[in-house]
Amino acid sequence: MGWVLLSIGLVLVVEGLAYVLAPSLIERLLEMLRTLPMDARRQVGALAFVSGLILVYGAFLLGVG
Repeated sequence: MGWVLLSIGLVLVVEGLAYVLAPSLIERLLEMLRTLPMDARRQVGALAFVSGLILVYGAFLLGVG
């Protein structure tokens, strides 16, 4: 359970930093995402999901959880 909390906490830290340090960049990114076709958005989401799973599994193997 500890590794789940660690993972969620790290995601919130990174997300928060993006909004604090570059809010205008986030707005441009969202505008760019609106122009992408739905299939491309799904592919980006799937890539992010799989990448996240790999990172969490790697942290687990290193003994974080």
